[in-house]
Amino acid sequence: MFIDRAKIFVKSGDGGNGAISFRREKYVPLGGPDGGDGGKGGDVVLVVEPSMTTLLDFTYKRKYVSERGGDGSGAKCFGKDGTKLLIKVPMGTVVKDEASGKIMADLSHAGDKYVVAKGGKGGKGNVKFTTPTRQTPNFAEPGMPGEERTIVLELKLLADVGLIGFPNVGKSTLLSIVTNAKPKIANYHFTTLSPNLGVVSLPGIEPFVMADIPGIIEGAAEGVGLGLDFLRHIERTRLLIHVVDISGIEGRDPYEDFLKINEELKKYSVKLWDRPQIIAANKSDMLVDEEAFEDFKRKVEKLGYKQVFKISAGTNQGLKELIKESARILSTIPVIDLEVEEKDMYVPEEKRFTYTIRKEEDVYVIEGSFADRLLQSVNVNDPDGLRYFHTVLKNKGIMDELLEQGIEDGDTVRFKDFEFDFIL
Repeated sequence: MFIDRAKIFVKSGDGGNGAISFRREKYVPLGGPDGGDGGKGGDVVLVVEPSMTTLLDFTYKRKYVSERGGDGSGAKCFGKDGTKLLIKVPMGTVVKDEASGKIMADLSHAGDKYVVAKGGKGGKGNVKFTTPTRQTPNFAEPGMPGEERTIVLELKLLADVGLIGFPNVGKSTLLSIVTNAKPKIANYHFTTLSPNLGVVSLPGIEPFVMADIPGIIEGAAEGVGLGLDFLRHIERTRLLIHVVDISGIEGRDPYEDFLKINEELKKYSVKLWDRPQIIAANKSDMLVDEEAFEDFKRKVEKLGYKQVFKISAGTNQGLKELIKESARILSTIPVIDLEVEEKDMYVPEEKRFTYTIRKEEDVYVIEGSFADRLLQSVNVNDPDGLRYFHTVLKNKGIMDELLEQGIEDGDTVRFKDFEFDFIL
Protein backbone atom coordinates (compact mmCIF):
# COMPACT_ATOMS: atom_id res chain seq x y z
CA MET A 1 0.00 0.00 0.00
CA PHE A 2 1.32 3.44 -0.95
CA ILE A 3 0.95 5.93 1.91
CA ASP A 4 2.36 9.40 1.26
CA ARG A 5 1.05 11.42 4.22
CA ALA A 6 1.13 10.74 7.95
CA LYS A 7 0.66 12.65 11.20
CA ILE A 8 2.61 11.67 14.31
CA PHE A 9 3.24 12.97 17.84
CA VAL A 10 6.84 13.29 19.01
CA LYS A 11 8.24 14.11 22.44
CA SER A 12 11.88 14.38 23.40
CA GLY A 13 13.12 13.23 26.79
CA ASP A 14 12.94 15.48 29.84
CA GLY A 15 16.22 16.43 31.42
CA GLY A 16 17.20 14.61 34.59
CA ASN A 17 16.98 16.39 37.94
CA GLY A 18 20.05 17.71 39.71
CA ALA A 19 20.87 15.94 42.99
CA ILE A 20 20.82 17.31 46.53
CA SER A 21 23.60 15.45 48.25
CA PHE A 22 26.33 15.99 50.87
CA ARG A 23 29.50 14.07 51.52
CA ARG A 24 29.10 11.56 54.31
CA GLU A 25 32.46 10.00 55.07
CA LYS A 26 34.16 8.76 58.19
CA TYR A 27 36.35 11.41 59.74
CA VAL A 28 34.80 14.10 57.45
CA PRO A 29 31.98 15.42 59.64
CA LEU A 30 31.43 18.59 57.62
CA GLY A 31 31.53 17.24 54.08
CA GLY A 32 30.31 19.77 51.57
CA PRO A 33 27.64 19.43 48.86
CA ASP A 34 28.37 16.88 46.13
CA GLY A 35 25.12 16.59 44.17
CA GLY A 36 25.73 16.02 40.47
CA ASP A 37 23.84 17.37 37.47
CA GLY A 38 21.02 15.55 35.72
CA GLY A 39 21.55 14.09 32.26
CA LYS A 40 20.19 15.59 29.05
CA GLY A 41 16.98 14.11 27.65
CA GLY A 42 17.15 12.16 24.40
CA ASP A 43 16.47 13.97 21.12
CA VAL A 44 13.94 12.76 18.56
CA VAL A 45 15.73 12.54 15.20
CA LEU A 46 14.30 11.83 11.74
CA VAL A 47 16.74 9.86 9.57
CA VAL A 48 16.45 9.10 5.86
CA GLU A 49 16.25 5.37 5.08
CA PRO A 50 16.75 4.88 1.30
CA SER A 51 15.08 1.45 1.32
CA MET A 52 11.76 2.89 2.53
CA THR A 53 9.29 3.89 -0.19
CA THR A 54 6.13 4.83 1.73
CA LEU A 55 4.99 6.20 5.09
CA LEU A 56 3.00 3.05 5.79
CA ASP A 57 4.79 2.36 9.09
CA PHE A 58 3.31 5.52 10.58
CA THR A 59 -0.26 4.26 10.18
CA TYR A 60 0.46 1.66 12.88
CA LYS A 61 2.49 3.77 15.30
CA ARG A 62 1.72 7.45 15.77
CA LYS A 63 3.38 8.35 19.09
CA TYR A 64 7.15 8.54 19.59
CA VAL A 65 8.70 9.43 22.96
CA SER A 66 12.43 9.60 23.61
CA GLU A 67 14.24 8.56 26.79
CA ARG A 68 14.42 10.81 29.85
CA GLY A 69 17.80 11.91 31.17
CA GLY A 70 19.03 10.23 34.35
CA ASP A 71 18.98 12.09 37.67
CA GLY A 72 22.23 13.26 39.19
CA SER A 73 23.57 11.59 42.32
CA GLY A 74 26.11 12.03 45.11
CA ALA A 75 29.88 12.19 44.69
CA LYS A 76 29.27 14.74 41.90
CA CYS A 77 28.03 11.97 39.60
CA PHE A 78 26.17 13.22 36.56
CA GLY A 79 23.02 11.50 35.37
CA LYS A 80 23.17 9.52 32.13
CA ASP A 81 22.00 11.29 28.96
CA GLY A 82 18.83 9.87 27.45
CA THR A 83 19.27 7.79 24.29
CA LYS A 84 18.31 9.51 21.05
CA LEU A 85 15.20 8.17 19.35
CA LEU A 86 15.87 7.65 15.62
CA ILE A 87 12.81 7.56 13.36
CA LYS A 88 13.41 6.29 9.82
CA VAL A 89 11.63 8.06 6.95
CA PRO A 90 11.81 7.65 3.15
CA MET A 91 13.92 9.89 0.94
CA GLY A 92 11.80 12.82 -0.21
CA THR A 93 9.99 13.32 3.10
CA VAL A 94 8.92 16.88 3.90
CA VAL A 95 8.41 17.59 7.61
CA LYS A 96 5.77 20.14 8.65
CA ASP A 97 4.75 21.55 12.01
CA GLU A 98 1.03 20.79 12.31
CA ALA A 99 0.21 23.83 14.45
CA SER A 100 1.64 26.41 12.03
CA GLY A 101 1.62 24.41 8.79
CA LYS A 102 5.17 25.58 8.09
CA ILE A 103 7.95 23.39 6.69
CA MET A 104 10.56 22.26 9.22
CA ALA A 105 12.80 20.15 6.97
CA ASP A 106 13.14 18.64 3.51
CA LEU A 107 14.84 15.25 3.79
CA SER A 108 15.67 14.59 0.15
CA HIS A 109 19.15 13.01 0.27
CA ALA A 110 20.56 9.76 1.62
CA GLY A 111 21.96 10.34 5.11
CA ASP A 112 19.88 13.45 5.82
CA LYS A 113 18.94 13.90 9.49
CA TYR A 114 16.76 16.39 11.34
CA VAL A 115 16.31 16.88 15.08
CA VAL A 116 12.56 17.38 15.28
CA ALA A 117 12.47 17.65 19.09
CA LYS A 118 15.46 18.51 21.27
CA GLY A 119 15.91 16.81 24.63
CA GLY A 120 15.57 18.87 27.80
CA LYS A 121 18.70 20.07 29.54
CA GLY A 122 19.65 18.36 32.78
CA GLY A 123 19.20 20.30 36.04
CA LYS A 124 22.16 21.47 38.10
CA GLY A 125 23.08 19.64 41.29
CA ASN A 126 23.43 21.48 44.58
CA VAL A 127 27.21 21.59 44.25
CA LYS A 128 26.72 24.23 41.50
CA PHE A 129 24.93 26.57 43.91
CA THR A 130 27.72 26.95 46.47
CA THR A 131 29.03 30.45 47.11
CA PRO A 132 31.36 31.87 49.80
CA THR A 133 28.28 32.76 51.86
CA ARG A 134 26.12 29.75 50.91
CA GLN A 135 28.26 26.68 51.48
CA THR A 136 25.56 24.08 52.06
CA PRO A 137 22.77 24.71 49.52
CA ASN A 138 19.87 22.41 50.26
CA PHE A 139 18.32 22.76 46.83
CA ALA A 140 19.01 21.71 43.24
CA GLU A 141 17.57 22.40 39.81
CA PRO A 142 14.98 20.18 38.11
CA GLY A 143 15.56 19.04 34.56
CA MET A 144 14.17 21.08 31.70
CA PRO A 145 11.11 19.56 30.01
CA GLY A 146 11.56 18.04 26.58
CA GLU A 147 9.90 19.44 23.47
CA GLU A 148 6.69 17.92 22.17
CA ARG A 149 4.75 18.58 19.01
CA THR A 150 2.60 16.99 16.35
CA ILE A 151 4.24 16.86 12.95
CA VAL A 152 3.00 16.03 9.47
CA LEU A 153 5.15 13.90 7.16
CA GLU A 154 4.58 14.28 3.43
CA LEU A 155 6.36 12.11 0.88
CA LYS A 156 7.23 13.82 -2.41
CA LEU A 157 8.67 11.43 -4.95
CA LEU A 158 12.22 11.99 -6.15
CA ALA A 159 11.70 11.58 -9.89
CA ASP A 160 13.56 13.35 -12.71
CA VAL A 161 10.67 13.01 -15.17
CA GLY A 162 6.96 13.09 -14.35
CA LEU A 163 4.31 11.63 -16.67
CA ILE A 164 1.18 13.77 -16.60
CA GLY A 165 -2.09 13.62 -18.51
CA PHE A 166 -5.71 12.59 -18.18
CA PRO A 167 -6.58 9.07 -16.99
CA ASN A 168 -6.42 6.27 -19.56
CA VAL A 169 -4.12 8.05 -22.02
CA GLY A 170 -1.44 5.38 -21.62
CA LYS A 171 0.93 6.77 -18.96
CA SER A 172 1.21 3.48 -17.06
CA THR A 173 1.78 1.52 -20.28
CA LEU A 174 4.50 3.95 -21.33
CA LEU A 175 6.20 3.65 -17.94
CA SER A 176 6.10 -0.16 -18.05
CA ILE A 177 7.66 -0.24 -21.54
CA VAL A 178 10.57 2.17 -20.96
CA THR A 179 11.38 1.04 -17.38
CA ASN A 180 11.25 -2.09 -15.27
CA ALA A 181 8.18 -0.83 -13.38
CA LYS A 182 5.15 -3.11 -13.17
CA PRO A 183 2.13 -0.84 -12.74
CA LYS A 184 -1.42 -2.19 -12.84
CA ILE A 185 -2.80 -1.58 -16.33
CA ALA A 186 -6.36 -1.92 -17.61
CA ASN A 187 -8.70 -0.16 -20.01
CA TYR A 188 -10.70 1.91 -17.52
CA HIS A 189 -10.30 5.23 -15.77
CA PHE A 190 -8.25 5.66 -12.61
CA THR A 191 -6.62 2.22 -12.78
CA THR A 192 -3.61 3.87 -11.14
CA LEU A 193 -4.40 5.00 -7.60
CA SER A 194 -0.82 5.55 -6.47
CA PRO A 195 2.33 6.91 -8.15
CA ASN A 196 4.62 4.40 -9.85
CA LEU A 197 8.34 4.85 -10.40
CA GLY A 198 10.85 3.21 -12.70
CA VAL A 199 14.41 3.74 -13.89
CA VAL A 200 14.92 4.50 -17.58
CA SER A 201 18.21 3.09 -18.84
CA LEU A 202 19.22 2.93 -22.50
CA PRO A 203 22.70 2.62 -24.09
CA GLY A 204 24.27 6.02 -24.57
CA ILE A 205 22.14 7.96 -22.05
CA GLU A 206 22.43 8.77 -18.37
CA PRO A 207 19.81 6.71 -16.45
CA PHE A 208 16.98 8.71 -14.90
CA VAL A 209 13.92 8.11 -12.73
CA MET A 210 10.46 8.42 -14.28
CA ALA A 211 7.20 8.61 -12.32
CA ASP A 212 3.63 8.06 -13.48
CA ILE A 213 1.57 10.65 -11.58
CA PRO A 214 -2.14 9.72 -11.49
CA GLY A 215 -5.20 11.67 -10.46
CA ILE A 216 -4.61 14.96 -12.29
CA ILE A 217 -7.93 15.91 -13.86
CA GLU A 218 -9.91 19.09 -14.36
CA GLY A 219 -10.37 20.68 -10.94
CA ALA A 220 -7.40 18.83 -9.39
CA ALA A 221 -5.85 22.03 -8.00
CA GLU A 222 -9.06 22.62 -6.03
CA GLY A 223 -8.98 19.09 -4.64
CA VAL A 224 -11.25 17.35 -7.14
CA GLY A 225 -10.60 13.60 -7.29
CA LEU A 226 -7.11 12.67 -6.13
CA GLY A 227 -5.51 15.81 -7.55
CA LEU A 228 -4.06 17.51 -4.48
CA ASP A 229 -2.82 14.17 -3.14
CA PHE A 230 -0.66 13.64 -6.22
CA LEU A 231 0.15 17.08 -7.61
CA ARG A 232 2.81 17.52 -4.95
CA HIS A 233 4.68 14.49 -6.28
CA ILE A 234 5.75 16.37 -9.42
CA GLU A 235 7.17 19.37 -7.53
CA ARG A 236 10.69 17.92 -7.64
CA THR A 237 10.60 16.74 -11.26
CA ARG A 238 12.88 18.54 -13.69
CA LEU A 239 10.97 17.60 -16.81
CA LEU A 240 7.34 16.74 -17.55
CA ILE A 241 6.20 14.39 -20.31
CA HIS A 242 2.63 15.35 -21.12
CA VAL A 243 0.85 12.30 -22.54
CA VAL A 244 -2.28 12.83 -24.65
CA ASP A 245 -4.51 10.32 -26.45
CA ILE A 246 -4.12 11.46 -30.06
CA SER A 247 -6.44 8.72 -31.39
CA GLY A 248 -9.58 10.35 -30.01
CA ILE A 249 -11.25 6.91 -29.77
CA GLU A 250 -12.93 7.93 -26.49
CA GLY A 251 -14.40 11.05 -28.03
CA ARG A 252 -12.02 13.44 -26.26
CA ASP A 253 -10.18 16.32 -27.89
CA PRO A 254 -6.42 15.92 -27.17
CA TYR A 255 -5.79 19.66 -27.50
CA GLU A 256 -8.54 20.55 -25.01
CA ASP A 257 -7.21 17.91 -22.60
CA PHE A 258 -3.72 19.39 -22.96
CA LEU A 259 -4.98 22.88 -22.09
CA LYS A 260 -7.00 21.64 -19.09
CA ILE A 261 -4.09 19.76 -17.52
CA ASN A 262 -1.78 22.75 -17.91
CA GLU A 263 -4.39 25.00 -16.38
CA GLU A 264 -4.44 22.74 -13.30
CA LEU A 265 -0.64 22.91 -13.07
CA LYS A 266 -0.76 26.70 -13.28
CA LYS A 267 -3.40 26.93 -10.54
CA TYR A 268 -1.35 24.69 -8.26
CA SER A 269 2.06 26.26 -8.91
CA VAL A 270 3.24 28.71 -11.58
CA LYS A 271 6.76 27.31 -11.21
CA LEU A 272 5.45 23.83 -11.95
CA TRP A 273 3.48 25.07 -14.95
CA ASP A 274 6.64 26.76 -16.27
CA ARG A 275 8.68 23.55 -16.07
CA PRO A 276 9.95 22.12 -19.41
CA GLN A 277 7.41 19.84 -21.11
CA ILE A 278 7.71 17.24 -23.84
CA ILE A 279 4.42 16.27 -25.46
CA ALA A 280 3.87 12.58 -26.22
CA ALA A 281 0.95 12.05 -28.63
CA ASN A 282 0.18 8.44 -27.67
CA LYS A 283 -1.98 5.72 -29.31
CA SER A 284 -0.91 6.88 -32.76
CA ASP A 285 -1.28 3.27 -34.00
CA MET A 286 -5.05 3.71 -33.62
CA LEU A 287 -5.13 7.09 -35.36
CA VAL A 288 -7.64 7.10 -38.24
CA ASP A 289 -6.95 10.58 -39.61
CA GLU A 290 -3.22 11.46 -39.83
CA GLU A 291 -4.14 15.13 -40.23
CA ALA A 292 -5.41 15.08 -36.60
CA PHE A 293 -1.83 14.76 -35.31
CA GLU A 294 -0.52 17.53 -37.58
CA ASP A 295 -3.36 19.81 -36.49
CA PHE A 296 -2.64 19.08 -32.81
CA LYS A 297 1.08 19.68 -33.33
CA ARG A 298 0.49 23.05 -35.01
CA LYS A 299 -1.74 24.22 -32.15
CA VAL A 300 0.68 23.33 -29.32
CA GLU A 301 3.67 24.71 -31.22
CA LYS A 302 1.86 28.07 -31.39
CA LEU A 303 1.78 27.95 -27.59
CA GLY A 304 5.57 27.57 -27.52
CA TYR A 305 5.86 23.78 -27.09
CA LYS A 306 8.34 22.59 -29.72
CA GLN A 307 8.97 19.03 -28.50
CA VAL A 308 6.05 16.97 -29.83
CA PHE A 309 6.51 13.22 -30.36
CA LYS A 310 4.15 10.88 -32.15
CA ILE A 311 4.33 7.62 -30.21
CA SER A 312 2.57 4.35 -29.47
CA ALA A 313 3.34 2.71 -26.14
CA GLY A 314 1.58 -0.40 -27.44
CA THR A 315 3.85 -0.87 -30.48
CA ASN A 316 7.00 0.96 -29.21
CA GLN A 317 6.73 3.50 -32.03
CA GLY A 318 8.75 6.65 -31.31
CA LEU A 319 9.69 5.64 -27.74
CA LYS A 320 13.45 5.55 -28.28
CA GLU A 321 13.43 9.07 -29.73
CA LEU A 322 11.25 10.31 -26.86
CA ILE A 323 13.58 8.87 -24.22
CA LYS A 324 16.77 10.15 -25.88
CA GLU A 325 15.36 13.66 -26.10
CA SER A 326 14.25 13.48 -22.46
CA ALA A 327 17.77 12.46 -21.40
CA ARG A 328 19.28 15.30 -23.47
CA ILE A 329 17.03 17.92 -21.87
CA LEU A 330 17.67 16.53 -18.37
CA SER A 331 21.43 16.91 -18.92
CA THR A 332 20.88 20.67 -19.28
CA ILE A 333 18.70 21.09 -16.17
CA PRO A 334 20.22 21.12 -12.66
CA VAL A 335 18.76 18.85 -9.96
CA ILE A 336 15.85 20.59 -8.24
CA ASP A 337 15.43 20.55 -4.47
CA LEU A 338 12.12 21.51 -2.97
CA GLU A 339 11.66 25.25 -3.41
CA VAL A 340 10.37 26.79 -0.20
CA GLU A 341 9.77 30.48 0.34
CA GLU A 342 11.16 31.96 3.54
CA LYS A 343 7.67 32.78 4.84
CA ASP A 344 6.76 29.07 4.65
CA MET A 345 9.76 27.88 6.70
CA TYR A 346 9.32 26.99 10.35
CA VAL A 347 11.34 29.10 12.79
CA PRO A 348 11.67 27.49 16.23
CA GLU A 349 10.63 29.72 19.07
CA GLU A 350 13.17 30.46 21.77
CA LYS A 351 12.21 28.52 24.86
CA ARG A 352 11.56 31.01 27.63
CA PHE A 353 10.07 30.69 31.08
CA THR A 354 7.56 33.47 31.54
CA TYR A 355 5.44 34.86 34.33
CA THR A 356 2.51 37.19 34.88
CA ILE A 357 1.62 39.33 37.89
CA ARG A 358 -1.97 40.07 38.80
CA LYS A 359 -3.64 41.49 41.86
CA GLU A 360 -6.33 39.40 43.49
CA GLU A 361 -7.94 41.52 46.24
CA ASP A 362 -4.95 42.36 48.51
CA VAL A 363 -2.68 39.59 47.19
CA TYR A 364 -0.17 39.87 44.31
CA VAL A 365 -0.28 36.56 42.44
CA ILE A 366 2.74 35.52 40.36
CA GLU A 367 2.08 32.61 38.01
CA GLY A 368 3.42 31.04 34.83
CA SER A 369 6.14 28.60 33.81
CA PHE A 370 8.90 30.67 35.46
CA ALA A 371 7.08 30.67 38.78
CA ASP A 372 6.46 26.92 38.61
CA ARG A 373 10.09 26.14 37.80
CA LEU A 374 11.49 28.40 40.51
CA LEU A 375 9.36 26.72 43.17
CA GLN A 376 10.47 23.30 41.90
CA SER A 377 14.10 24.33 42.20
CA VAL A 378 14.16 25.76 45.69
CA ASN A 379 13.39 24.49 49.14
CA VAL A 380 11.70 27.59 50.55
CA ASN A 381 11.69 26.04 54.03
CA ASP A 382 15.49 26.16 54.10
CA PRO A 383 17.08 29.53 55.02
CA ASP A 384 19.68 29.32 52.23
CA GLY A 385 17.04 28.23 49.76
CA LEU A 386 14.76 31.10 50.74
CA ARG A 387 17.58 33.61 50.33
CA TYR A 388 18.34 32.20 46.87
CA PHE A 389 14.63 32.45 46.03
CA HIS A 390 14.56 36.16 46.87
CA THR A 391 17.82 36.76 44.97
CA VAL A 392 16.31 35.25 41.80
CA LEU A 393 13.21 37.43 42.17
CA LYS A 394 15.40 40.51 42.43
CA ASN A 395 17.68 39.58 39.54
CA LYS A 396 14.72 38.71 37.33
CA GLY A 397 13.26 42.19 37.94
CA ILE A 398 10.12 40.86 39.62
CA MET A 399 10.69 42.93 42.76
CA ASP A 400 10.94 46.14 40.71
CA GLU A 401 7.82 45.17 38.76
CA LEU A 402 5.89 44.64 41.99
CA LEU A 403 6.92 48.13 43.16
CA GLU A 404 5.74 49.60 39.84
CA GLN A 405 2.35 47.96 40.39
CA GLY A 406 2.07 49.68 43.77
CA ILE A 407 2.95 46.95 46.24
CA GLU A 408 3.59 48.17 49.77
CA ASP A 409 5.50 46.92 52.77
CA GLY A 410 3.69 43.95 54.32
CA ASP A 411 1.54 43.12 51.30
CA THR A 412 1.21 39.43 50.44
CA VAL A 413 2.85 37.79 47.40
CA ARG A 414 1.67 34.34 46.28
CA PHE A 415 3.46 31.70 44.19
CA LYS A 416 0.99 28.82 43.76
CA ASP A 417 0.57 27.53 47.34
CA PHE A 418 3.52 29.51 48.78
CA GLU A 419 2.97 33.00 50.23
CA PHE A 420 5.31 35.57 51.77
CA ASP A 421 5.10 39.16 52.99
CA PHE A 422 6.76 41.77 50.84
CA ILE A 423 9.48 43.73 52.65
CA LEU A 424 11.24 46.72 51.13
